[in-house]
Amino acid sequence: MSYLNLGDILNNAFGYAKKMLSDIGRLVILIILHVIPIVNFIVVGYYAKAVRESPTSCDVPKLEGYGDMFMQGLKVAVAVFLYMVIPMILIFAGAAFLNMPWMMMRGGYGYNMGMWALSPFGIILIIAGIVVAFFVAIIAAIGIVHMIKLNSFGKAFAFGHVLGIIGKTGWPKYIGWIIVMFIIGAIVGLIGAIPYVGWLISIIISPIYGVFAARSAALIYTEGAPESQYPPPPTAYPTPPPTAVVGTSCKFCGAPKPAGATYCINCGQKIE
Repeated sequence: MSYLNLGDILNNAFGYAKKMLSDIGRLVILIILHVIPIVNFIVVGYYAKAVRESPTSCDVPKLEGYGDMFMQGLKVAVAVFLYMVIPMILIFAGAAFLNMPWMMMRGGYGYNMGMWALSPFGIILIIAGIVVAFFVAIIAAIGIVHMIKLNSFGKAFAFGHVLGIIGKTGWPKYIGWIIVMFIIGAIVGLIGAIPYVGWLISIIISPIYGVFAARSAALIYTEGAPESQYPPPPTAYPTPPPTAVVGTSCKFCGAPKPAGATYCINCGQKIE
């Protein structure tokens, strides 16, 4: 059952992302990491951390555990790559067909009508790749959130579960969210094209946009996720419950772990 409309989700995510401005030092570090190849997986891992902690936590994540964030970011990058393999093959093949006549002419093979006839086929392949990429992205967005929430790489491709979550969220709401995120992302990209200062503005707002996207994706996911996979925010206990196992605690927040518990009673994270 859905509890928030799309406007509520976006407003919540916007208020959450604004908190990035409360710690300029953290924002500056993320900006620096964002522009360094490979190292920027840490930033992607930070977004994954925001997904994992939402909606239980109302505060943006602390910038700590760089190694874990790097590995989480790497997993997200690999999952995205695997999702986009087929669209990329179509697009690159189309580009190759478009360039083939020019390459043949440069190689001294002269004018060849057969080669020029391949150009329309190249255009068709590129268009097909873009269309496939759009539909793949619809599944990939929730698939990656599903992977992060359950801390299992294979869950990114659990298509039956992913489609079930989207269906419970509501396809109109979900597609509306996809469109809004695409528009905002395009605006951020256009800002980067502003002469002289656009690139600077873009890298400053990119981490804020990333946290906004992560929070809204997590909220969308929660709307349709089964309660068995994503429990409601737990009740905070002022003292450990009598069934707590002595010497056993949650690895995320340190709260005592009740006997037989699957989720932490304090932070809501899944514990084994």
